[in-house]
Amino acid sequence: MVWMENFAWGVGSILGAELVRDIYHTLAHVFTPLYRLHNWHHRVFRPDLTPVSEDIYRQAHWYNDVPEASVMLSFTLILLAIAHIYSPEQQGFALLGCIYTFGFLLSAIARGMGIPNADKLTDLTHLPGEFSSPPAPWMVNRTYHWRHHFDNQNAYFCGTFTVLDKIMGTALSLKGKTVAVTGASGTLGQALLFHLHLKGAKILALTSSEQTLNLTVEGETIPIKTVTWKVGQEQQLAELLPKVDILILNHGINVHGLRTEEAISQSYEVNTFSCWRLLELFLSTVRTNADIAKKEVWVNTSEAEVGPALSPLYELSKRTLGDLITLRRLDAPCVIRKLILGPFKSNLNPIGVLSPDWVAQQILKLAQADVRDIIVTINPLTFLAFPIKEFWVSAYFKLFSRKSADLTTTALKRN
Repeated sequence: MVWMENFAWGVGSILGAELVRDIYHTLAHVFTPLYRLHNWHHRVFRPDLTPVSEDIYRQAHWYNDVPEASVMLSFTLILLAIAHIYSPEQQGFALLGCIYTFGFLLSAIARGMGIPNADKLTDLTHLPGEFSSPPAPWMVNRTYHWRHHFDNQNAYFCGTFTVLDKIMGTALSLKGKTVAVTGASGTLGQALLFHLHLKGAKILALTSSEQTLNLTVEGETIPIKTVTWKVGQEQQLAELLPKVDILILNHGINVHGLRTEEAISQSYEVNTFSCWRLLELFLSTVRTNADIAKKEVWVNTSEAEVGPALSPLYELSKRTLGDLITLRRLDAPCVIRKLILGPFKSNLNPIGVLSPDWVAQQILKLAQADVRDIIVTINPLTFLAFPIKEFWVSAYFKLFSRKSADLTTTALKRN
């Protein structure tokens, strides 16, 4: 028990300081006196994260980073005082938080004084250069923080850990994003378009229907930009996808109990290969730092990945798609989310028990909390079975497959 108490005081003081930092940052965007100081931080960087000027860069640390680190240090000193009074045996571990935050204060002062290389050593989330990975799910990397500056300043508040953003629903901003939804004329597609519109997204309907789709919002009919496409003709969307920030692959087919040659071919063509072609087409548009930071793909693989759907070909084709997505995630240039959805009522599943409107709301809520595997179902076993399945399948793929770059390197070595 003693080691657990020591661990709690040590780690708790550090995590508490980070939480205080994130709360301070959030308040700086809503409390005018703090925003006047924090605004210096937003004046510093160009989109490539190079400073506008050395003078503004240094001033920003005196006005923003030093006060922020001082608040963090004050919190850990208060925590140390509490440990000294009520749990003196653990005060040495509580001191870890003070040392941790004092390091932030010293580095902020060093950057404010213009000490050579202090920025390169201590201001890691603002280093210029090409992004090497998409926004991280739990730790703030450069790509994640870039979005706070150049995507939406009222989101992505966290400095080191992303927990507070997840809780507040600010780990993904949908406002102003161009979001394209396939299967848009379907029940879930229409519900997604409706709630995306309410979130401030610019919606784009991708459908096989020849008619322009509409939304009804507070009694007003709003036409949606509609693009007609057919399965097998994904290449026709090649000029459109570079303008899309988030692509939601939601189209599918359910042949129910059929097992004919035609049913097999149709199920895999629609549910698996069409989605795969669109995924790869979209990923090929991820070229710049802004694309890596902002672009995403959401793939509706369904609960059939880990459970029965009373439709064997639906299950088989969706499981294949799910495994391909797991494989592609290993080196994808942007975020890929899975939508693991239970039985919602639709034309594909008239006996579904979930409301598609409620399912759509839950999808967006979890996406804004940066959940990468979005599970919405009434089956509690899915919440247990899917993470286990995804972990082991992903581990297997990591062990027994390689990136194309690795294969190229191996071939060059052999030659």
